[in-house]
Amino acid sequence: MLTLIGKRLLFAIPSLIGVVIVTFLLTRALPGDPAAYFAGPAATKEAVDQIRKKLGFDKPLIEQFVRYTNDLAHGDLGTSFTTGQPVAAELRNRLPASAELTLLGLVVSIVIAIPLGVLAATRPGSWIDHLCRVTTTAGVSLPVFFTGLVLVYVFYFRLGWSPAPLGRLDVFASAPPTVTGFYLIDTLIARDFEAFRSALSQLILPAVTLAIFSLAPIARMTRASMLAVLASDFVRTARASGLSPGKVIVTYAFRNAMLPVITTLSMVFSFLLGANVLVEKVFAWPGIGSYAVEALIASDFAPVQGFVLTMAVMYVLLNLLIDILYGVIDPRVRLEG
Repeated sequence: MLTLIGKRLLFAIPSLIGVVIVTFLLTRALPGDPAAYFAGPAATKEAVDQIRKKLGFDKPLIEQFVRYTNDLAHGDLGTSFTTGQPVAAELRNRLPASAELTLLGLVVSIVIAIPLGVLAATRPGSWIDHLCRVTTTAGVSLPVFFTGLVLVYVFYFRLGWSPAPLGRLDVFASAPPTVTGFYLIDTLIARDFEAFRSALSQLILPAVTLAIFSLAPIARMTRASMLAVLASDFVRTARASGLSPGKVIVTYAFRNAMLPVITTLSMVFSFLLGANVLVEKVFAWPGIGSYAVEALIASDFAPVQGFVLTMAVMYVLLNLLIDILYGVIDPRVRLEG
């Protein structure tokens, strides 16, 4: 397993280098001039050139790239021109908000999708099988921002059950002392149950929006994988041996059906990282997605590059975690490693 992990980390290095190069070139190819943006619409050409020189954009592209990679080697992601703060500090402060939202949405979808897929596979043609198909079709068809807007309209505007979609806490609640950055955990550590209730109520709608988006592929893969395993010879042998249906499904079928589902979870998580940007804008969530969008509008290169690089590192770590889970579920993976 250690050999397998080492190989995966080694193969991830070229991917990260490629991400750095592509992100740098794409940000420079974006329309708009950052110097003109920061100089203002009434600025003269001389003022714009002066700001461009101050920002270092007057240098050749290769020289800008060498300076950027040298800063990366020292752990410096640059400074945001719009906020004046280091990008690394901004991402570190905003990442827990995005992670809390994404993980809760993924957990909600897993809790619903996997049992739904298993029940649909064990009862083909039943009402729960049809419910699984309808749910997965709706989840795939609805854009994530549209789902979020519909939920806000129904549960906030029409019914008044949900608080205003404006951040992580109600305007009358105070943020807990930072321990993990996850408000649900930090409020419990501080024993501030009113702030916990506020943080949970603010999280429900955006988390459900992400859960609806990610539920469809997980449920469909679980159903398809379970159907394939239930039709295999070793499951028929287990049933012929007199084992109970529950033992056959949980002990034999479910574990063998989990490898494709785990692969799907890794892809779903990567999709959620992208969908999170839209959800954060809909619900005014102060995460790294909304931070990157605001920087992109202002042609602020450093936050965009830092955001993409952070997402790439998270994706590499996620794939490493999936490889480890493979080895836990299927010992043959450890032997191959």
